[in-house]
Amino acid sequence: MFASAGLTTFLFLLLSQDASGAPTTSTAVVGRSIPIRRLNHLSQNFTLVAQRAKNQRDILAVKYGGQSLQQRGTGYNLIVNQGTDTGYYGTIAIGTPPVSYDVILDTGSSDLWLTSSTCGVSCGTSPTYDPTKSSTFQNLSTPFEIQYGSGAVAGYVAEETVQMAGFSVAKQGFGVVDALSSNFNTNPVSGIMGLAWSSLSSTQQTPFWQTLASDGSWDSALFGVQLTRYGNVSGAAQNEPGGVIDMGYTNSSLYTGSIEYHNLIGTPQYWEINMTTLTVQGKSIDIAGISTAIIDTGTTNIAGPASAIASIYAQIPGSQAGTGQLQGYYTYPCSTTVNVQFNFGGNTWSMSSVDFTHSQVSTTECIGAFFISSIGQGGPSWVIGDAFLKNVYSVFKYSPASVGFAALSETAIAQNGVKAAVPSPTIGAVTTATNTGVASSATLGAVSSGPFSILLCFWLASTSIALLFW
Repeated sequence: MFASAGLTTFLFLLLSQDASGAPTTSTAVVGRSIPIRRLNHLSQNFTLVAQRAKNQRDILAVKYGGQSLQQRGTGYNLIVNQGTDTGYYGTIAIGTPPVSYDVILDTGSSDLWLTSSTCGVSCGTSPTYDPTKSSTFQNLSTPFEIQYGSGAVAGYVAEETVQMAGFSVAKQGFGVVDALSSNFNTNPVSGIMGLAWSSLSSTQQTPFWQTLASDGSWDSALFGVQLTRYGNVSGAAQNEPGGVIDMGYTNSSLYTGSIEYHNLIGTPQYWEINMTTLTVQGKSIDIAGISTAIIDTGTTNIAGPASAIASIYAQIPGSQAGTGQLQGYYTYPCSTTVNVQFNFGGNTWSMSSVDFTHSQVSTTECIGAFFISSIGQGGPSWVIGDAFLKNVYSVFKYSPASVGFAALSETAIAQNGVKAAVPSPTIGAVTTATNTGVASSATLGAVSSGPFSILLCFWLASTSIALLFW
């Protein structure tokens, strides 16, 4: 059972912002909301931790290894933190009538896919998409397969009406997965929402966000992300409030100062920028010639070149290279406070020592969040995941293509560790667009508006509380 004080704090934070992101003392929530939640570790069993660590390295090897697979507005989607900062998911609604599904929010990939009702036991116990129950489903009869380090997903490409954060895209292309070689999904997650660029799409479809950013549906052609931290919270639930994804605007109540933008490297594919310096325990790490970084909400930790990773742990007495399933990772004494700072060509951004700890495997030994990339030649130097992104408000901008960072506000920081139930999505749209489904030549249809309501459902154990704001 959650503490009433924690729930009160969480509700206050929700109700103290208007649809534009500005604080208000009397206005009820009128923005568009779909939740982001956090995935939480069910166990700190060493075997489980080691397997998760290995899977993360394997998945990155394929993900970045070159294998392919006029109304304006704003909206926001509350995130769920799942697995003690292991992953973050939000919710979309798909089909006619719309049905909601939880999906991992991944700025490191571009495809939207959901497990199908025909998938069977390999797709786990998460809810599955049933195309026979939607009047707007269209099968494009195009097979697809996406390889991951520990398996693959396969199925066919289809078109549907997809809603998120109060926006709706008709004829959105996505993958309907009917074969899953490994159980990638942890209940209730049913798939992945790719938030990178169309040039990466294995299904050859324009991503949902890119359609809205390019057709003028958003007030500003960008989205912002704030992630919560529960890694240092004893007894955190499997799912906790995970932060927010702001679509079409930056939420000024969640950051202070200005947003520091960095242009993407080359033609937009990944959210890849230059990293100029990395400091650990006050010591500058040599990253000369290996300094490009992909900003990836779908990766838990931080991957980098072997020489730089070894140099990082050389600054931490008692560190040791992992073996077996922990190959590529390092262990270090949990009693050590590790200070890390990044610079991408402007301000210096600090990473909390709490976020340096990936997992604790004994009373004295921890696994570090930095691990050796197994991507290979041709891939990015660094993949910067949630371990860093929990420390900043991140902005992903369509034009000019860039990534921005800003310091978290006290309002955002106060959301860390608040034990509360997680919000559920709203099914409804105020802005619609049409996606042709062809990544290279998307044509967008008319935009219209309609009424919208916000439904926030909070779930914890067997307790449910529903709040409906009109």
